[in-house]
Amino acid sequence: MIVERQVELRFAPESQAAQTHVNLSAVRQDGRCLWVAGDETATVERLTAELDADGNVTGYGDQRTVPLADLVELPAGPDEEADIEGLARANGWLWAVGSHSLKRKRIKEGQPDAKARRRLATVVREENRHVLVRIPLVTGPDGLPEPVRADGDRTAAVLGGRGDSLTDLLADDPHLAPFLNIPSKDNGIDVEGIAAVGERLYIGFRGPVLRGWAVLVEIWPDTHPDDPGRLRLRRIDGGDRYRTHFLDLGGLGIRDLCPDGDDLLILAGPTMALSGPVRVLRWRGAAKVAAPDIVHRHELDHVGDLPHGDGEDHAEGIAVLDESHGPGPTLLVVYDSPAGERLTPDGGIRADVVSFTR
Repeated sequence: MIVERQVELRFAPESQAAQTHVNLSAVRQDGRCLWVAGDETATVERLTAELDADGNVTGYGDQRTVPLADLVELPAGPDEEADIEGLARANGWLWAVGSHSLKRKRIKEGQPDAKARRRLATVVREENRHVLVRIPLVTGPDGLPEPVRADGDRTAAVLGGRGDSLTDLLADDPHLAPFLNIPSKDNGIDVEGIAAVGERLYIGFRGPVLRGWAVLVEIWPDTHPDDPGRLRLRRIDGGDRYRTHFLDLGGLGIRDLCPDGDDLLILAGPTMALSGPVRVLRWRGAAKVAAPDIVHRHELDHVGDLPHGDGEDHAEGIAVLDESHGPGPTLLVVYDSPAGERLTPDGGIRADVVSFTR
């Protein structure tokens, strides 16, 4: 994949102080806007395109911060991070998903060995990480998408916090249940991507990877009939409340998902705290699959490889850009732990725009 150009994403001082711009984990285009999220807050950010005289996007700015707790009830309140790892946009809704992961404490530089060992033995569960949030969008007076708590009978709603999270759903799953008590960076449960196609939501797992096979879970959420502020998972075609699909990504996990028509673009990368190959693959016709699937490597198109650094420049989010110029479609790629040259003097961050083929 060829990096056509870079565009600057500009953030307000408050987000720079919160390190949102260097912890980007998700991105999705919405007309003139980008929805982005970092994994250290419980917010979603809206950025608006800045154009040159020819109508080409030169950057995104005019940031607006959307606290999730202003729209839904978060299980641990507004101040605990939600570790948002994926965003989806479809049918007038914005979706945000937390990592649903456990966290093992890190050893800090200079700590005595005994304290370091205690930290390494400590695993914590943060409830805000275990949420799926749905937000209705309306067109604001400025013509831009506006998140609201309610729009007629369309309501902001959340899944999780009441024994009904995705991880609760998987408690008896023969493949995933054994990983529920394992921290994400130890090949435990770690959600890092979401895509919405029609009434379907696809949830991509960075981990676990099962003997080289990555995991994708399909769900069909809707409003809970007893509480418009809650979600429930419908039974799929009258059967189970979820489907698991297993994809041969060559030992890599899913770092993001992005719909492209009836196809799914899959950002694949290392599952644990490693730097390694990062590539984009296409699962053709994914939105038409009507049963749990095993997707072999020859059934996936290799769209291309993305650059990565050693301990930096981890590609975390992709979004198909709707651009009228240029020879073909483009993807916007945002990075966690960006290399120093991606940082701009004004507190912005440079994202890559790469060309790809359909």
